[in-house]
Parts: sequence; C-alpha cells; structure tokens
Amino acid sequence: MAMASNAADWPTSGLDEAMAAADPDEMFERWMADVLAAGLPEPAAMVLATVSAAGQPRARTVLLRGHDSAGFTFFTNRTSRKGSELAEVPRACLLFGWHAIHRQVVIEGAVVQLSEAASEEYFHSRPRGSQLAAWASHQSTVIGSRDELEERYAELERRWPEGTQIPAPSFWGGYRLEPVSFEFWHGRAYRMHDRLRYRRSAEETGPNWVIERLAP
Repeated sequence: MAMASNAADWPTSGLDEAMAAADPDEMFERWMADVLAAGLPEPAAMVLATVSAAGQPRARTVLLRGHDSAGFTFFTNRTSRKGSELAEVPRACLLFGWHAIHRQVVIEGAVVQLSEAASEEYFHSRPRGSQLAAWASHQSTVIGSRDELEERYAELERRWPEGTQIPAPSFWGGYRLEPVSFEFWHGRAYRMHDRLRYRRSAEETGPNWVIERLAP
C-alpha cells in the first residue's frame, strides 16, 4: 500500500478486495503501520462503545494497550460506568478514527476481563503518577471539586512515597475485546466510500473470515 510523507497528502485511491489481507488482524496491523508512518497523534486512541442492561448506549475514548489474534486490550476502573456496563452486557464496539488519512476501523465483539496477574503486570508498567491517579480517582462518581481530587492524590503520595511499590487496585484491570467482525472504511470523493467487512464464517471448513463489500 502506498505510503505518504505527509498525512494531508495521503492517497485517496481507495480500498479494493485485492488489497485486503485474508485475515483481519493482519489488515489491522498494516493500517496501524500506515498510521505510524504518517505520524498521526495518538494512533492507539479508540472510541469504546458500550450499552447498559437498560439499553442506554455510551461512548468514550480509551487507549489500545495490546493487540494480537486473541483480541484488543484496554485497561480501566472496573467500577466506572464503562466497567459497570461491561459487567451487565459484556459486548462492545471499538472505533479507530484516522480521519487525516481518510480511514476508519470498526470492530465488534464480546469482552472478557483479563486475569488479575495480567492486570497487575500492566499496572506496574505505568508511570508512577498514573498508578497513584488510578487510586485517587473513583472514576465516574460525582466529586465536589478539583481540590478534592488533588487532596486524594497528595494523600496517596504520602502513603506510598517514592521508592515503595504501589499495589494494583482490586477495582482496576484489563479487558479484551474478542472480535466477531471488522469493518475497514476508506474515504473516497463524493461520499463514494469503500467499506470492507470481515465477519466470522459459520462454515466449519474454509476460511475463518468472510470478506464482504458494504455500500457507503
């Protein structure tokens, strides 16, 4: 796939079936490599959409922290709104919006919690300030002021001074979205966009993924 030195000059020749990898994970890796080559900010930023048991949808931006054939991983406070919704309805949708190069990827699937060991390993790889912040913020709860949050953080700095290990909170951890479908979207002139969808095959023999073109 052609590379461009500047995101503003990215080619818009489109996406056809001959460009598509047989496996969507490989296709995603190709596109992520293009994003990194283009120098776009926050290439791992993705919109995570969840739904509550009552059917209320919600979306927010989180960061992709790992990707392999098993799925896409991210970390958060499990008592936050997204954590609560994933406990109620363990399915979600991810959206990577790389608009500067006229591309989007939408991924849908089931969501599972990562093990405590995997969550702790990632937690201790984070900057010390981010570890303290995970303890300081009771995510998605109402607070009286910014000062209240800063005071909590300062208290935790005193509890765990520099040089001591900060334990991973029991209410914080990782999730993995296990895809059942991918959509690769490439913008074209006059809204005549290209959309290729990979969905898992229901057949026991043959390819694991079926590739379909969707109307824009």
